Amino acid sequence: MQENTRIASQFYASPRGRLAATHLRRHLSSFWPAAPEERMGGQVRGQMVQGQILGVGYAAPYLSLWDNDTTTCVSARLDTLVTRPAPAEGATGRECVVAEERFPFCELFFDRVVMIHALEVTDARNTLLRQVWKVMKDDARLLLVVPNRSGMWAHADTSPFGQGTPFSYRQVTRALATACLRVERHENALYFPPVGPTGGRRWSGMLERAGTRLLPYLGGVCVIEAVKDAYAPVGNATAPARVPTLRLRRADAFSRSATGIGTGTGTGENAPRHGGGRAMRS
Repeated sequence: MQENTRIASQFYASPRGRLAATHLRRHLSSFWPAAPEERMGGQVRGQMVQGQILGVGYAAPYLSLWDNDTTTCVSARLDTLVTRPAPAEGATGRECVVAEERFPFCELFFDRVVMIHALEVTDARNTLLRQVWKVMKDDARLLLVVPNRSGMWAHADTSPFGQGTPFSYRQVTRALATACLRVERHENALYFPPVGPTGGRRWSGMLERAGTRLLPYLGGVCVIEAVKDAYAPVGNATAPARVPTLRLRRADAFSRSATGIGTGTGTGENAPRHGGGRAMRS
């Protein structure tokens, strides 16, 4: 297992990893611009990021997009073989290793959360998403990157995107809905091949632009933005109907004690006997 694992820190130190980070950073910045002057066609591409940002999984190569005077970024690497190791020169005071079932952060603390190399490498997906939900503010946003099941990167184990379990868009949507998170926007990225010569930034950039237009569903990863779903249903089970208990009592007319009937033969055990009891008045 250890020999076949592609460690994220080693991947991003390689030429292909740096190239993948460059193109993926461009997609992430289109969701969350670091400054209001980042425009496209005269319009702001997204809401400017401010406040506290948490990176879950292995998000260190991407958090520098938003780390500035108005934003504080914290890197929380998951305790897995893929994401635990990190280069010594990259460690800072705002970096830690966390477990899926418990985050060392206050609830309702972060304005934004970035998850990459997280959901596919853990066996406790629901628990992890619930921990993320707890530390998000009510108006916070989540940016999730997962390997696309239909893309090439999920089927090549030469990168951390080929480790663990890939997802389709529908599968990710269901997993987020289970954790009371609603998808608002998504797109695919990484169209250049995960193996063979990279071709440089210019050639890979051409493949990225062509793939986005011609094969939008075959990107290597799926980038999804989600928010807390305040109106998510808590379950479909209905309360059981309470049926009143029907209690039956023996009628006095047929009771042995009421008629004073002793034991004996007759047409029925509780049948009334006119001869042995009180005289009936007409």
